[in-house]
Amino acid sequence: MAQQEIALPNISYRTYVLVWIILLALLAFTVAVAELHLTGLLLLTSIFIATLKAGFVAIYFMHLREEPWVLKGMLFFVLFMLAVLILLTFSDEWYREG
Repeated sequence: MAQQEIALPNISYRTYVLVWIILLALLAFTVAVAELHLTGLLLLTSIFIATLKAGFVAIYFMHLREEPWVLKGMLFFVLFMLAVLILLTFSDEWYREG
């Protein structure tokens, strides 16, 4: 049996360190927003920041950047549908009387 070579992603340590610093900055921003006690916007802001952080992790640390476009498209569709379901749930809660 012939061994297949595994193609490793070509991402430098500098890129990983930069993404790590961005993730730390987003973490600090999340803590700062939580300390502001924004009642209506806190949840939406926290979800938006968490989405950004998850995107950075998926793209760089899970190497989604090197995957075929079909896989990226399926992932985008699933995440879009999840966002629609979350928004529908929140809209029901926001507009419910009582």
